[in-house]
Amino acid sequence: MQLPLVALQYKSLGLYAVGIKPMEERSESVQELKTQLEETDVTLEQKIKLLNSAINSALHTDTVALTRVTSELYHSGVLRHCVHDVLSLDGRRLQGHWSSASTLAQLTSSCCAAVDPGDHWEAFHTLFLPSVVDALLSLAAQMTMMRTTSQGSEGVSMFRTVMDSVSQLLTAHAQLSSQVLSSVHYEHIQMCDDVTVSLMCINMWIQTCSVSRNFLSSLSDDSILLLLSEAVGQLAVSADSAVGGASVRLLFLMSSQLHVWPLLLSFRGLDNLLDKDWRGRGFDQDVDQLIKLMKSHRGRISPSQESSERVRAACVIQAAWRSHQTRRRVKSLSRAVSSLQRSFRARRKQQQQQEEAQKWEEELKYQVCLRRKQARRAFHEKQRKLLQLLPPGQVQSYLSECERCAAVRIQSLWRGFRDRRLFTNTYRRSLRERRAATTLQRAVRRFLQRRRAAKAPPTTALWLGHRGLTDSSRAELKAQVEEYVAAHPSSCVSREECERLHVDVQLLLQAELQRGDERRREEQRREALLAHTHTLLEQLREAPPLSVVTATVADSFLSPSGVIAARARDSHNALLQETRLPWWRTLGEAEDVLGPAQPLVELEAELGGLFVGGTV
Repeated sequence: MQLPLVALQYKSLGLYAVGIKPMEERSESVQELKTQLEETDVTLEQKIKLLNSAINSALHTDTVALTRVTSELYHSGVLRHCVHDVLSLDGRRLQGHWSSASTLAQLTSSCCAAVDPGDHWEAFHTLFLPSVVDALLSLAAQMTMMRTTSQGSEGVSMFRTVMDSVSQLLTAHAQLSSQVLSSVHYEHIQMCDDVTVSLMCINMWIQTCSVSRNFLSSLSDDSILLLLSEAVGQLAVSADSAVGGASVRLLFLMSSQLHVWPLLLSFRGLDNLLDKDWRGRGFDQDVDQLIKLMKSHRGRISPSQESSERVRAACVIQAAWRSHQTRRRVKSLSRAVSSLQRSFRARRKQQQQQEEAQKWEEELKYQVCLRRKQARRAFHEKQRKLLQLLPPGQVQSYLSECERCAAVRIQSLWRGFRDRRLFTNTYRRSLRERRAATTLQRAVRRFLQRRRAAKAPPTTALWLGHRGLTDSSRAELKAQVEEYVAAHPSSCVSREECERLHVDVQLLLQAELQRGDERRREEQRREALLAHTHTLLEQLREAPPLSVVTATVADSFLSPSGVIAARARDSHNALLQETRLPWWRTLGEAEDVLGPAQPLVELEAELGGLFVGGTV
């Protein structure tokens, strides 16, 4: 039977706090805890609280029962739940649960340090412990990425708790040091620019070396070199006194516990770095002692060690440069990822819109086809019912009438399409010919004008070289005028006669001008009427079908002429009266239907092919 979450927490508190319960009851409680963790309706917050309370109670038992309780937690899979379900989660899911997660990390590390795997020793050391270390380092790296260490003392305390958990795990299992130093998450922690993070990383190694005297001796040469590289790298990169002092203490502690001078002397220029950059920072005694020991062991270096030192120095320089490049690449990665995500989301949104538009279009086509089929089916059903109501003698005449109407409809549509296409082609061809003729005439006129201008002799202006009348020429011209007046006397025409002729001429000229104005007005009126007629003809030719005609379109076809409007109204009323008759009244009356159309034909011929209205 499964217990509620709160009851299970209190039960686990009571069980492990006393530590004198029977072994069977403790195993049953662990199984109930595992069952409760595997339920799907348990939230992350409830799961973390349940694990913290249960493991905390288990760790507060006596020393004899601690190993058995932690072993039960490991064999039952509770510790795996801690690692895989909580500590290995993404930082976005742990947002708001950093404190509980750091507490659970500390409790899990304590359990792993005290557990006895028994027959599962190999799986515990090769699979489970590396996964725990990776989860703890991942949690610490996510804390640095989420900037929890910059949120005050609480964030620093949570990060210190996680790093202490790693230190406790390394103290109990020193073989995990190589995995920690080569972990990707630990590299992300080292690339953090926060001084507090760097100081805690150095203090973790100092604490581990101080607690376990055999820690450094159990490490491999590669792990020791990586640890030395980290301490020397902090001395070379950081400018904080606390970080520098911690790095110097770590180097001195390693040199006092283990013979690491060949490896330490491979960092060429370390003594000069300590002497120039780290004096006067509050730990001069440690710096002087470390420099003295390095100088005392420098004379014992062989040429092969000298070359290896240079190689290692080059490796340090390359590592520093690569770490710098990696930090720059990581900083610019967010912008590149944002740009890539933005373009991908825009393209995906565009594809989704295109797919939706295509689906709507297909659905519309399907609905149109479906409605057409339904309308055709309804029409055929209605026609079948009407045919059942007809007398047998009138069925053939009705079918022939339907065929005739269909043929007339098809012919009218085809002739309209053909005439519109012919008119369009003719108009385009005539417009093209007119433009071509205009272009040719313009070119010919310009050519002839240039040719005439080239053949014409140059004319001299009248005022060029003319000096005016002299006295002798003026007297001669005056004598010629007097001779002409004497030879042509005007005494027969009186002054009154001249004035009367002048008045008549003015009256005639004014009448002519008035007639010219009237002719111009009449011509303008004729052109306006022709333009209006052509506009009406174009409007009639481009008239839409009656199925889509609106009130505004219908009003545009109203004629301002009273005679035409009256004629159109009469024709429309006659057509309406004819359409309102039942269909059986029109059978056998084709002669009456076709009779009134004769005046319309004459009227159309008189108007030049303009359709007025009425029956067809």
